[in-house]
Amino acid sequence: MPTGKWEFNQEVTDCFDEMLERSIPQYDAMRELVRKIGWRFVKTGKAIVDIGCSDGLAIEPFVRKYALNNTFYLFDVSEPMLNACGKRFGYRSEHENFFIQNYDITKGLPDMQACLILSILTLQFTPIEYRQKIVQSIYDRLEKDSALIMVEKVLGNTNEIDELLVDEYYKMKSENAYTAEQIAAKRKSLEGVLVPITANWNEELLRSVGFKKVDCFWRYLNFAGWVAIK
Repeated sequence: MPTGKWEFNQEVTDCFDEMLERSIPQYDAMRELVRKIGWRFVKTGKAIVDIGCSDGLAIEPFVRKYALNNTFYLFDVSEPMLNACGKRFGYRSEHENFFIQNYDITKGLPDMQACLILSILTLQFTPIEYRQKIVQSIYDRLEKDSALIMVEKVLGNTNEIDELLVDEYYKMKSENAYTAEQIAAKRKSLEGVLVPITANWNEELLRSVGFKKVDCFWRYLNFAGWVAIK
């Protein structure tokens, strides 16, 4: 039960995986599609990057399959999440091709050659004025025929539709044993911290930095996922 502004502290970290399962509609289907689509773009010897890696859950299938053949960069600014990520991967966190770093992506990504970059429920937590810079740096760090996979919470295209989607979303959360008090408290806590934009605006952002091949691979209520190929 959040009592102040939302932050990815130890309390959130401790219940993070369960919270996502209860809060994201079609959560397992989304994760499976991220994995299956992402695997198609992995190239031996190239970097696989997760911006906003949290506790490492999203990138774990890639680490398990490609740990010996690729370099991994996992970025976040939450120390509790980074610690949990290090525990998830154990000895790999000290391997020469595996980097878990406290890094602020609003500075843009560091220099690298990546075949795949994951942004899973990350940009929504960054100030809107930095998103163009972040996505531009993602595009610049990808090799040709490489991809960004991005999942975001989104707004409806009109207030009426957005209210409809949010209402159904809160009904889903209630069905997953969240109380009305918990839902209201989290919503208030996230105000000004999680700032979604419309699906159309997200696609325009991707195209504006140079991505010409962009499509939505998953959508459920007010959540969506895109693959953008350079």
